[in-house]
Amino acid sequence: MNAIIVVVLLQKYFPELSPLQLNQFKSLEEQYRDWNEKINVISRKDIDHLYERHVLHSMAIAKCISFIAGTRILDAGTGGGFPGIPLAIIFPGVQFQLIDATGKKIKVVQAIADSIQLKNVIGLHARAEEMQGRFDFILSRGVAPLHTIYDWTRHLLSVESKNELRNGWLVLKGGNLENELKELKKKAKLIPISNYFKEEFFAEKFIVCF
Repeated sequence: MNAIIVVVLLQKYFPELSPLQLNQFKSLEEQYRDWNEKINVISRKDIDHLYERHVLHSMAIAKCISFIAGTRILDAGTGGGFPGIPLAIIFPGVQFQLIDATGKKIKVVQAIADSIQLKNVIGLHARAEEMQGRFDFILSRGVAPLHTIYDWTRHLLSVESKNELRNGWLVLKGGNLENELKELKKKAKLIPISNYFKEEFFAEKFIVCF
């Protein structure tokens, strides 16, 4: 995507982004294209839609909460670094730990974070259910059913909340979630991403908060 179009798209929804942040976002396409030639971290059909389907999609979380500095966040099953990397650009004072069970994907995540000088990202080759530590929020982007994500990570949630939202899970999901919400057996709130972004891609995309 042309750099000017990228800036226009991001500033349309996030006019407060600094020149440094915009440059970091603009750098992502070259990084992902280069890495995708070696390791398939984004589907071939999606790489031409990187900013809409991956970057902006991840940034939707920043529309429903502004994390305060010092917040600790786990991105469980980050894949190619989503939603963690775009959110780490937006919130430089927040600590992000991005984990995935596939080691080669974490290699890419850490390399991209380092290349755009993200000091607040740690990539770790790990399974969520084997992790230790405490996090204020646990993020994920459709890697598993909601109840599975909850079971994998419930031991990692810190009980002491300090943000405007109480500590919990923020999961990016699409489609009909009725069955998943029933299986979760936990009160959850669905926020349509179309509340924030008007592109057709987001018509049936949600942030699930629980």
